[in-house]
Amino acid sequence: MKEIDSESFEALSQVLPNTSNATHMIQMAMANSGSSAAAQAGQDQLDRSKWLLDCPEPPSPWHELKSQVTDSFRTRAKRFKSLRKQPLPQRILSILQAVFPIFGWGRNYKLTMFKNDLMAGLTLASLCIPQSIGYATLAKLDPQYGLYTSVVPPLIYALMGTSREIAIGPVAVVSLLISSMLQKLIDPETDPLGYKKLVLTTTFFAGIFQASFGLFRLGFLVDFLSHAAIVGFMGGAAIVIGLQQLKGLLGITNFTTNTDIVSVLRAVWRSCQQQWSPHTFILGCSFLSFILITRFIGKKNKKLFWLPAIAPLIAVVVSTLMVFLTKADEHGVKTVRHIKGGLNPISIHDLDFDTPHLGQIAKIGLIVALVALTEAIAVGRSFAGIKGYRLDGNKEMVAIGFMNVLGSFTSCYAATGSFSRTAVNFAAGCETAMSNIVMAVTVFVALECLTRLLYYTPIAILASIILSALPGLIDINEAIHIWKIDKFDFLALIGAFFGVLFGSVEIGLLVAVVISFAKIILISIRPGIETLGRMPGTDSFADTDQYPMTVKTPGVLIFRVKSALLCFANASSIEERIMGWVNEEEEEENTKSNASRKILFVILDMSNLINVDTSGIAALVELHNNLIKTGVELVIVNPKWQVIHKLTQVKFVNKIGGKVYLTIGEALDACFGLKV
Repeated sequence: MKEIDSESFEALSQVLPNTSNATHMIQMAMANSGSSAAAQAGQDQLDRSKWLLDCPEPPSPWHELKSQVTDSFRTRAKRFKSLRKQPLPQRILSILQAVFPIFGWGRNYKLTMFKNDLMAGLTLASLCIPQSIGYATLAKLDPQYGLYTSVVPPLIYALMGTSREIAIGPVAVVSLLISSMLQKLIDPETDPLGYKKLVLTTTFFAGIFQASFGLFRLGFLVDFLSHAAIVGFMGGAAIVIGLQQLKGLLGITNFTTNTDIVSVLRAVWRSCQQQWSPHTFILGCSFLSFILITRFIGKKNKKLFWLPAIAPLIAVVVSTLMVFLTKADEHGVKTVRHIKGGLNPISIHDLDFDTPHLGQIAKIGLIVALVALTEAIAVGRSFAGIKGYRLDGNKEMVAIGFMNVLGSFTSCYAATGSFSRTAVNFAAGCETAMSNIVMAVTVFVALECLTRLLYYTPIAILASIILSALPGLIDINEAIHIWKIDKFDFLALIGAFFGVLFGSVEIGLLVAVVISFAKIILISIRPGIETLGRMPGTDSFADTDQYPMTVKTPGVLIFRVKSALLCFANASSIEERIMGWVNEEEEEENTKSNASRKILFVILDMSNLINVDTSGIAALVELHNNLIKTGVELVIVNPKWQVIHKLTQVKFVNKIGGKVYLTIGEALDACFGLKV
């Protein structure tokens, strides 16, 4: 190690007397270089350095994967052994509770709880019936398919789901996803039967993907759609859905199949110049105003929560009666006309796996699965947090997956948790998932008895019901909050919003995912370097920019790598920045003290580094060589397991003279105290 000349030591002594333990080491070493205390201190530091250098070989990636799989099987084996020790009836009940949570909470179910669930379920059905019909038309399906989707999936979820409040059924965003992507494969106007088969097959694939995510614990895939991306996507989708409802609100016959805002506005402009129905527009706007007013009243008076919930049903009943009595359908007001009633027909034979579009259907099913799961889990976790219980994400995925698979067998399209209906369910005082069962039974009764009464229901009313639900999808306050907190997240939000608005639904999702991944990559590998100094009166070292009161150690530059990975993407930049700082510091010191001070050591804190690749090692070697040329020695502090293992393998530790220490304080003591 380099000897410290008298001028450098004098400068060190003037700066360090109250700020560093190294001062005492220096004074002791100068007073008695052969003292036993100094020798013992040196031996202790060598021993601690050996802890780093002599650590065992870290496990390989294959070994880590094998351990995770083994641990998973071992946990399940323990559960199986514990089940085998139980009596047969108890064993069967435990298995049933694991697969069907209803066997758990159902044992403690009381009549008072059922009264609350009955009220919530009936309130939910009054909102669900008109919304389901409207969302089916949004998905380019006949109205009864929305009602079918509100019968079987809620029943399956009530058996398998873990959320007490979530309301299952068709939702606007998933309906838009399905129609916008599948109508590019088959036109629903010219081939409705073929289109229906594609929708059911897509629902089947979506359910398979969702159940697989839960069974194989792949829920992290849902997190690829970040919260900011979902906020932007929902906002863009809401505007697109709203513009598409202008077809029903204006009574337009011919309309574009594109979903971008330019195409939709162009179609509206052309149609308005040719033919539209003023009666339809007035009727739709009147009931839209009525629904929005009731929602405002419900927000002002919490006791009237039921008023906005039943407002869509009131709008359907009153408008249907008005059209029937005035015969407005003969004067240009378009109506729903025939809705096929009865129990959900079996549709296994409608699943089409021989279609040439199977690969595209599977891709669309994956997108639908991710979006539906993201919405359902976000809704479920929000209300579970309010009630103070934990939602099992993997069980939720399995439940939603199975309900969509079985739904595709019974003429249902993709269903998920609806935020607006879940809020109504919660406000109505639901206790358990029994409210979903009540809602499903009520919708089934409507399918059996009330479909003929919906013949004269105006299309404009369904459009107004959908439009009334859209403001809840546009969260301006959350967008402002995201802008204040994280600009990168806001960029993902804007990308998703404008991608959906001016491109398509899949383009908006793709842009959001790409921006989110770019953010992860930039944060993970961007060349972050900070200079450290000692906090006054402590042995802690901190960033000199964040804490201007920190004291720099003369003759030493201390750097910390802020990136978790030293790799090909940032290694050269980090090496260049360190050398630039060293040269700049030496020029500054030479100017101030006429070369009386000199940089002796560069201490590199690696406590943040998790791993290093060959490019990173090459950059460290180059940094060491360049520092040696300028008379500066490199010291490494606190390298992680994988890092020190690789540096030892390539003999880099030997090249720097074994100067590897556990802490910055020990590195300073060793550099200045033991070799003076």
